[in-house]
Amino acid sequence: MALTASTPQEPAVPPTPPVPLAALLSREDLALRQIAGPAGPEVTIRWAQTSEMSDPYPYLLGGELLLTAGVHIPEAALSEGGAPGPDAEGHAGTYFDGYVSRIVAAGGAALGFGVAPVHDTVPRALVAACEAYALPLVEVPPRTTFSAVARAVWQLMAQARLAELRRVSEAQQSLAAAASRPDPVPSVLRRLAARLGGWAALYGPEGAEIAAAGREPDAGARQALAGLARVVTRGSSTTASDTLPGIHLSAYALGTGRGFVLGAAAPHREPGDHTIASVAAVLLSLLTGEHQSGTGAARSSALVRLLLGATPEAVAPLLGEDRWCVVHAAPDRGAPDPVAASALGAALGSPLVDPDRDVVRVLVPAGREPAAQPGWTLGVSAPAAAAGWPAADVQAARALARARATRVPLVRHGTRRAFADLVPADEAEAHARTLLGPLGENPALTETLRTWLSLHGSWDRTAVALSVHRNTVRQRIARCAALLGTDLDDPDVRMELWFALRREWPRGT
Repeated sequence: MALTASTPQEPAVPPTPPVPLAALLSREDLALRQIAGPAGPEVTIRWAQTSEMSDPYPYLLGGELLLTAGVHIPEAALSEGGAPGPDAEGHAGTYFDGYVSRIVAAGGAALGFGVAPVHDTVPRALVAACEAYALPLVEVPPRTTFSAVARAVWQLMAQARLAELRRVSEAQQSLAAAASRPDPVPSVLRRLAARLGGWAALYGPEGAEIAAAGREPDAGARQALAGLARVVTRGSSTTASDTLPGIHLSAYALGTGRGFVLGAAAPHREPGDHTIASVAAVLLSLLTGEHQSGTGAARSSALVRLLLGATPEAVAPLLGEDRWCVVHAAPDRGAPDPVAASALGAALGSPLVDPDRDVVRVLVPAGREPAAQPGWTLGVSAPAAAAGWPAADVQAARALARARATRVPLVRHGTRRAFADLVPADEAEAHARTLLGPLGENPALTETLRTWLSLHGSWDRTAVALSVHRNTVRQRIARCAALLGTDLDDPDVRMELWFALRREWPRGT
């Protein structure tokens, strides 16, 4: 199987939308006229370039309409005639034969010859050479400048780009609508096949064809497409393509990690076809993803049981993990939207995502170590069983506040045994309640004191962490000092209060 790839002999065609040469010839303001070479909608150009070099080959990228006024033509060449070509005896070495053959070898799409100010007419030998080498030759009249031709080409390219973007947008909407139908997978395949004008198929993990739609290709093309599906299933690539006579094949690995592959066969390849097929692959990934598996069904059962009164400890085994971490994530800019939240969950390896105002909470299996994510600030709790999820949620909130205040992308809750752990838990909690009692039921004061202590008494960073003004922080800390009747500048006092807050919080919230 020969996967599509550029070879050294192929011209490096610019990645611009091609426009039919006929569209340029139809511009009445240019008054261009084709006088040699093939014509029709299959003749396309990708840009326009002016050159008076006798050998333009080194300066061409491929796909150009090369414009020349014939300044480079030697006087002796103007007397040449006949029909030169690669097989024409006595003419293989003529000037125009060599000139045109080099343009064709460089991948030039067409040649435009200006009949002013150097030449009154297009040389007959040039016409014959273009005819022999099947290079479209266009006569540019005296009143039309090369810059006007180039501007017209760019205008046509812009129109082609806009049309292609509109086509892709319409295809995206159409595929999304198909995915919402009662039979989503067959509907998406039918819509994709119609958009590509060919055939679309879904392959399972074992390479078997699960569903297909569209105009079925011949047996050879189907076999080649199944081979491409095996290539991406092995994980060597997420996409693969191949070209057979009269048909283009492509395969896309679906992002479910379960071995599903989307295959497409089309008689031609338009610039936007890859984008359209990629959209279909994303939709099919969602449709064949984990929420359609037994794990997804178990999560649905867990949710139903919670709503019907079961405890988290009772439904946690349905989620397939014993211990979980809670992640609090805040976007670096703006508020999180559902799409961004889902993408974050996918990046962290969990579909259990809860967008809550300006913070996204994700429940991640303890075995999947959360990593920093671009555009997000994360706080991660210690692993906890279901009974400890509320405390883990508070740990993640604290870690996120610290990450924001210290301007780092991720902070994890510490899991080392502390000195305070040497004190029996009931005695430590009783001492904490007594020590913090003067603060009363005022979570704003308690949280401000805890954050201020954790940030080593920094007014500015505490204000950032709590999203309040620094003067508010100063007022609250002064109030705490007054209620507690102690000197908060004393490091021993700070240490004892910190131990108490670690024990009492979040019991007091």
